[in-house]
Amino acid sequence: MEQTYQNHRRFVPLYHFVTSAVLLVNLGWSIYRLIAGYPFAMPLFDRVLGVLVALALISIFLYTRVFALTVQNRVIRQEMRLRLAEVLPADLRPRIPELSVGQLVALRFASDEELAELARKVLDERIRSGDAIKRMVRRWQADHLRA
Repeated sequence: MEQTYQNHRRFVPLYHFVTSAVLLVNLGWSIYRLIAGYPFAMPLFDRVLGVLVALALISIFLYTRVFALTVQNRVIRQEMRLRLAEVLPADLRPRIPELSVGQLVALRFASDEELAELARKVLDERIRSGDAIKRMVRRWQADHLRA
């Protein structure tokens, strides 16, 4: 399938929907057991520990995503700096360090033909929003190797 602005976000159903739902249900059930005292023979410490473990699992779930995206953004930053050094005209090359990671992440979807013009516009107009930058891309360059 051709990638566009409308469909470029990546969702992994098992991760984003199933696992997150299971973890939230587990947290809810653990909180219910703590408050209701269910099962009645279970010590308070065990019920509190159940809530803490449920919270720890949700933290692991969230941080694994954050860590993967952080590494991905570092790779994109380096890749885009190299690409811009090759594609930009000489007058724009010294301005590459002015681009934030978010701007570089958004600019990666632009084709080589429009990258210089778009980078100039982003820098001159100080466009910070990655979403706004992606919306300006006319010839979308797909990125299927994302975390």
